[in-house]
Amino acid sequence: MTAKILVVDDEPRVVRLVTEVLRAMGYQVIAAGTGESALDMIALEQPDLVLLDILLPHNMDGYEVCSRIREFSDIPVIMLTAKAQESDLLRGFDVGADDYLTKPFNAKELVARVKAVLRRTQRPEERRQVTLTCGDLEIDFARQIVKMRGEKVSLTRTEYALLRYLALHANRVIPHEELLTAIWGTEYRDEVDYLRAYVRYLRRKLEPDPSNPTYIITSPGIGYMLSCPEGTPDCGE
Repeated sequence: MTAKILVVDDEPRVVRLVTEVLRAMGYQVIAAGTGESALDMIALEQPDLVLLDILLPHNMDGYEVCSRIREFSDIPVIMLTAKAQESDLLRGFDVGADDYLTKPFNAKELVARVKAVLRRTQRPEERRQVTLTCGDLEIDFARQIVKMRGEKVSLTRTEYALLRYLALHANRVIPHEELLTAIWGTEYRDEVDYLRAYVRYLRRKLEPDPSNPTYIITSPGIGYMLSCPEGTPDCGE
């Protein structure tokens, strides 16, 4: 079935460009010019992906729209931004964004990001219910529930995908390139700074002391490892 994509931007030129490119690739495209109308369309149209501009008119910017979306939906969101500072990325991840695209962008870049996000957020469900326990960290792969010290941890789709990959290879250092390719796709294989930003934010949600991590360990210049004190857990896969 063809994916339906909602474009949220108040610039007609951007909406027109994005719509033409995505329709040429076979996607259905709908558009909204404000945060309020975007929320209504998501509830009514149930799109498969949202391209969301940060700077929107009236009193609701893209960050707030994304935060509101996460109150009732886990639909993937790509933020459109003229900014590329790490603080902006982290703020986007904080409200639940799955990716970002910096303006101005070209058609090839747009299509690559859309395909990558749809690919990693439309994976089939786990084959069977398996739970991993790693110290105080618990992961229910079937229900995609993560708990730390018995308390549920709220993760975005991408954060969960990254943690899941590390968990399925617990106590083994995963190279940067392998993580980037597995979670984001081959077009991201050299985006090490991108990976570092996600790991830093994931640590903030999981680690008792993010500045001195005990679960997600860095192997300088190589990659990351999920460290489980009991030894390599049996995930049943």
